[in-house]
Amino acid sequence: MKRLTALMLLAMFTVGTLSACNTMKGAGQDVQKVGEKVEESANNTGGTTTRP
Repeated sequence: MKRLTALMLLAMFTVGTLSACNTMKGAGQDVQKVGEKVEESANNTGGTTTRP
């Protein structure tokens, strides 16, 4: 019975870990797309300049 419980806990931990990786990857891609849009908008305004 202890072995079955240990295997069930291991399986649940593994599934949780793998799904979390996919979630974080998707969130990272979303943040990257938002950053690209902000950068594109800033470049389109023409008002941003760099000062030496």
